[in-house]
Amino acid sequence: MRHKASKSVLRGPLIWLRHRGLDPADVYLASYPRSGNTWLRFQLVEILAGRSAEFDNVNRLIPEMGIHGKTPSLLPGGGRLIKTHEPYRPNYKRAVYIYRDLRDCLLSMHSRETELGLIHIDLDTFLPLFLEGRASGFGPWQDHVNSWLSSPLPKRGDMCVIRFEELRKNPADALREITDFLGVKVDRGVIEAAVANNTLDRMKEKEKRSVNLPKSNTEEGRFVRKGAIGGWRARFSEDQIRLVDQFAGPILERLGYPTAKTLLEELSVGAIRA
Repeated sequence: MRHKASKSVLRGPLIWLRHRGLDPADVYLASYPRSGNTWLRFQLVEILAGRSAEFDNVNRLIPEMGIHGKTPSLLPGGGRLIKTHEPYRPNYKRAVYIYRDLRDCLLSMHSRETELGLIHIDLDTFLPLFLEGRASGFGPWQDHVNSWLSSPLPKRGDMCVIRFEELRKNPADALREITDFLGVKVDRGVIEAAVANNTLDRMKEKEKRSVNLPKSNTEEGRFVRKGAIGGWRARFSEDQIRLVDQFAGPILERLGYPTAKTLLEELSVGAIRA
């Protein structure tokens, strides 16, 4: 029901209700869905609250938008850290924004929602729906990213931008950047301990212990999957690669991701060499 409501006319009033009770001192942990937000949130809970993060307690410390009312402050100045998947809104005053390659987000969302029985369509059908912003209530990936990067926050120094691929490669360095932005002094050992307790294998163990998460017997249906980087390269056809560029080529290029022109040139060179 929540999945259907998120894409219906009910969405506007629901979002308004969820955004009540915010404070100017709050900081938002923002991303498009399936971009690593939850993994980052687990690590930050352990760094900021000094407690082991689990799927059944993480919302008590870094909640999702709409259930933030009684959340304790973890930040200097009395602010809370609140997770959101919404595009930028003027009442978001400071934020950590994490972004991930559109194509990996898309594959992760399609696999997860298919396994949970929320959708019953193949990737070819899902792709244009995702690109047009009809696959979720959060709009197109490219508009979402642009809304945050073009917002007033970066210009004021009020946004820390994190690339998912860098977070996967060097999590401790990314977390140091985030804690510095939040104004929190943390020993390197605390950060490294949080990283060690939230590896992919540890996160999968935590998912198994969860009482509240839907259960799945397959890799595709788990909330914690592979955290893959570039997994789409083995799945997308040339036509699909070109279609992505039609919708999101400029923003992919701006963020340093390979676009159709680059990718197809690589394929041509590979074919010639073969």
